[in-house]
Amino acid sequence: MNYVVGFLIAVAVGMTGVGGGSFTVPALVLLTGLTAVDAVGTAFLFAGVLRAVAAPFYLAGKLIHSRYLWLLLQGAVPGLLVGMFALRLLNRDAGNPVVIILLGIILAASSSVTFIRRIQNPAFAAKNHRWLPWLALPIGVESGFSSAGAGALGTVLLLNYSEMAPAQVVGTDLLFGLVLALIGSVFHWTSGSISMPTLFQLLVGGIPGVVLGCLLAPKVPAKKLKMVVALIAITAGLQLVWSGGRTLAQKHSPNAEKVMARVGAGRAH
Repeated sequence: MNYVVGFLIAVAVGMTGVGGGSFTVPALVLLTGLTAVDAVGTAFLFAGVLRAVAAPFYLAGKLIHSRYLWLLLQGAVPGLLVGMFALRLLNRDAGNPVVIILLGIILAASSSVTFIRRIQNPAFAAKNHRWLPWLALPIGVESGFSSAGAGALGTVLLLNYSEMAPAQVVGTDLLFGLVLALIGSVFHWTSGSISMPTLFQLLVGGIPGVVLGCLLAPKVPAKKLKMVVALIAITAGLQLVWSGGRTLAQKHSPNAEKVMARVGAGRAH
């Protein structure tokens, strides 16, 4: 299953820049049973390798906007560190269902932004470039906390508030996500929150998948594909909320049964 999951996620990353964390975290939590922290750490390293493989394709095509990339990183990197610290602080209990629910809410909410059609301003980034680091700050926080957001929110920001063509948005966002993934991978590697066997299986399917995605990218309408990716990511986020909620209910049910048993015993006496 991990080979197939890795391949499908990698195809999406290669074509759109979206999906490294958005798909991998829910898949690892729901399908393989990894804890929230281990899933985020594994997804960070997996996304970093995928983007490292995909980046040369977009660099060769000169589809990277270096100025916007630098401005985004100025805000996102500090936010990333804050998000990773919050994840470590909250997840004191391995597999904490509250963390899983939060991951699902963040994922669903961030992905749903793609479907909110408000006033777009393609000239915003060129005229107000100093705002880009501040807009990237919450993206970094979410990416650090859930390993999602660098692709989904970064793409939404650049598509709606810059003059770049969709292909250049994908290329710039890929490199943006690569830098965040590398920093996040170091953090999770040193804290031991990466499942190496799972990562290896994901990469066996993922490396050929991301190459295929990069080759298909010029032939697929990026905007339409991103809408599909966002819809699937919303579904995955809702599944995480449901999974975490069910675990919470199961943790409380034994206590409820004990209370009912005591009440019954009291009535018998």
